[in-house]
Amino acid sequence: MDARVQTIPIYRQAGAHPQALACAACEVRSTALFGVLDDVGLDRIHTQIASMTLAPDATVYDRGSAGLAVFTIREGLVRFERSSQHGDRRIVRIAGRGDLIGQEALLNRPYTDDAVACTEVHLCRIPRVLVDQLAQGRDALPRELMLRWQKALDAAESWVSDLSTGPARRRLLHLLERLAQHAGADDAIWLPRRDEIGAMLDMTVETASRLVSALRREGVLTLTPGRSAVLDRVALRAALLAEGAA
Repeated sequence: MDARVQTIPIYRQAGAHPQALACAACEVRSTALFGVLDDVGLDRIHTQIASMTLAPDATVYDRGSAGLAVFTIREGLVRFERSSQHGDRRIVRIAGRGDLIGQEALLNRPYTDDAVACTEVHLCRIPRVLVDQLAQGRDALPRELMLRWQKALDAAESWVSDLSTGPARRRLLHLLERLAQHAGADDAIWLPRRDEIGAMLDMTVETASRLVSALRREGVLTLTPGRSAVLDRVALRAALLAEGAA
């Protein structure tokens, strides 16, 4: 795994401690799994979280490997891949900032997909035993876990309904709409390679290339250096409305 790992103790410490300040200032703390814990809950933590940075295309975890931890995405995008018996690769969903991934570990099950970084990704690796400890006797954390399971289920169902059926152009527009939810302040999005678009949307590389070229001519997206593009949200919305009326 191409990763830079820094172990972060999350015991409650003096406010002046550098790591205590870093944890308090975590950019996704309020929306992440442990955002439901109060100071008393944090005092009960007796293990460690690892802060990880992964390069694009690095593996977070492999399908079938033992689920020993869950991960919170602090920054970046992760895609989930699986291959058929014939070797055909499909990308079945993506996750972004604030999402919890690898929930299979909480059921002592192996991971069901390959999780791969789309962009540089910053993660917190949370051992399963830590979540088990915190869930004992608390109402808030189990409920938060249920909400995150439901969010992942909704995302999977939405992926099937929006990105696996209908005309190829409409599917690509829906993918761009989904990627726009993870855009930066300049509306720049991660733009998958043409073969990745094909694996996401069940289309050929040639079809993906042709559709991307058409959207560039229409001004819906503008390619930028690296694997990124800038979206014109107004043009994207108009294209989606036109597809809906077709």
